[in-house]
Amino acid sequence: MPSLFDPKHVRRAFSRAATSYQAAAVLQQEVAKRLLESLDYLEEKQPQVVLDIGSGPAYSTAAMKKRWPKAQVIALDLAMPMLVEAKKQAGWWRPFSRVCADARALPLADNSVDVIFSNLCLQWVEDLPAVFAGFRRVLKPGGLLVCSTFGPDTLVELREAFAHADDTAHVSNFVQIAQFGDALMMAGFRNPVLDRDLFTLTYDDLPALMRELKAIGATNAMSNRRHTLTGRGRFAAARDAYEPLRRTDGKLPSSWEVIYAQAWAPEPGAPIREQGHDVAAVPVSAIPIRRKPRE
Repeated sequence: MPSLFDPKHVRRAFSRAATSYQAAAVLQQEVAKRLLESLDYLEEKQPQVVLDIGSGPAYSTAAMKKRWPKAQVIALDLAMPMLVEAKKQAGWWRPFSRVCADARALPLADNSVDVIFSNLCLQWVEDLPAVFAGFRRVLKPGGLLVCSTFGPDTLVELREAFAHADDTAHVSNFVQIAQFGDALMMAGFRNPVLDRDLFTLTYDDLPALMRELKAIGATNAMSNRRHTLTGRGRFAAARDAYEPLRRTDGKLPSSWEVIYAQAWAPEPGAPIREQGHDVAAVPVSAIPIRRKPRE
């Protein structure tokens, strides 16, 4: 069965976006700030090794190195050009390590990391339980995982607009919050806490939205995507379908659902899945939605 996502396309898209990402990724930086606040769960504990998976240009990596100057902080990203940009964040006074690798195959030893931080990277991963199992492998017992991903309400307006143009998927599929929680439990993580936000960004027109998606590398990475240009006719059909959503301020809205999770690695010898316990689904009704407009 073919993979849902094309990892080579993901690498190319983020490599091309390396120089434009920092300026365009306003939402990503806002989500990163909220994730960084989650590190207060460590209280006074000083981690020895911190891993930022999908670091991009290392905005969060630099913040964690500032927070824990004595720790070994590692920026890991699939795209080498992102790590070149990350070097600018490090500086000679707070250097951190940079590793080009895939989140699905972490090149780190078992039980070697105290904190894994991953901001808006996991939406490009198809097999979440397998990836989380890899995260658990490298985390020390009791280590902390703090991560975020996009939920299914992300770019829903764009998805529906292009559905009027053709039958090809133009927006990647994003995981439900309950599935995200299930994947953590399946990998053996303990005490997961999930939350979500729904942001609304606005744009002058559809081309402006598409330019921003390209600037942050968030292009359609699905394996069954159209491999030819969209074409003027299909783009015009999508534009016309989007237009009725224009707001009274003259802007077009774009929804971005963000799922946050915190979880702890189990003690040594804990099974991947406890006997007698099914996967603990997280009811959507129990998850608060904080609606944060960003315009």
